[in-house]
Amino acid sequence: MSDHPNTYPKLHNAAWPGVVGKGDGGEPPIDLDTMLDLTAAAEVDGVRFDGVDLFLFAPHVDIDASDDDLKALADKVRSRGLVIGSVVAPVWPPTGGGSAMGSEADRKKWLGQLEKGLRIAKRLRELGVRPYGIVRIDSACDPGTWSKDPKGSQNRIAETFRQGCSIADDYGERLAAEGEICWGGMHSWKQMLSLLEMVGRPETLGFQADMAHTLLYLLGTNAPEDAILEKGADLADPETIDRGLETLTAALRPWTIDFHVAQNDASVHGSGSHDKTGRHCLPNDPNGKLDIPRHAGFWLRDADGELTRAFRHVCWDGCMFPNEVMMRPETWNEILGVMLAVRDAHGWVE
Repeated sequence: MSDHPNTYPKLHNAAWPGVVGKGDGGEPPIDLDTMLDLTAAAEVDGVRFDGVDLFLFAPHVDIDASDDDLKALADKVRSRGLVIGSVVAPVWPPTGGGSAMGSEADRKKWLGQLEKGLRIAKRLRELGVRPYGIVRIDSACDPGTWSKDPKGSQNRIAETFRQGCSIADDYGERLAAEGEICWGGMHSWKQMLSLLEMVGRPETLGFQADMAHTLLYLLGTNAPEDAILEKGADLADPETIDRGLETLTAALRPWTIDFHVAQNDASVHGSGSHDKTGRHCLPNDPNGKLDIPRHAGFWLRDADGELTRAFRHVCWDGCMFPNEVMMRPETWNEILGVMLAVRDAHGWVE
């Protein structure tokens, strides 16, 4: 432990890769107990994961869970020496929600699912198992539909998000908008920034940066007009990505309140009902374009190189890995190892 003195940010694993992209005729979901066991068993140099981030939907967590259900959830997480951090509200149509830019009925469903997620988040705080973290949201609509009326679509999403902020305030929670190219109005860095500014509630709504997804922001994958790096840029050169991240993080880092450590090979991937978005790779994937500890620093430090300390935990996101990969203990040791390297480089002691 003396080789790893930093205690913050806390290191979390995401449980939702056991669900996202699973089912629908593909691989079966991995249950929450198994994801918790895999997380708790990982160890590098005597260091373990501090917690998990959760998707608030069955089969992991029922969005309509009773207080007794939530107490049982808190107990099972605590029994493994873990805590809960950020949670994902199931705002999408397949999970009972609706498009944030859709009809009044759609938007009512979106807000209804958000409020259910906020209730759970608050209750987990009250139970003492969730000491930090946000509630994650997105627009629950695709870029193609959004592009049929960009101005009108963006205005409707902003209004829905503003209403969501008011509900979040009632529960004492903050919301983080996921920067991912598959969500309309959030599919490019410029549109994401515009949306945050349009909502205008920085005390409640911030940005959730995922290293795999934000790499595709640099490339303009779903919005070529907003690409930061020129077409054909040499992504094998870390300094090329450095250059792009300088521009990207200058715009979005001030809004960032939640952060996912991840690897990406500059391609997209989707499975199950999940649309194609940034491909999550294992940390040492030979095709990975990111120097994870180095490039995480662009989000964790300001332009002067000072730590922002804008969030108290970071989370690994590895959506849509094959089950065979996820069931190997060495997978999680490798992931924990790179998370620890990020904290060694950009962490602090409290």
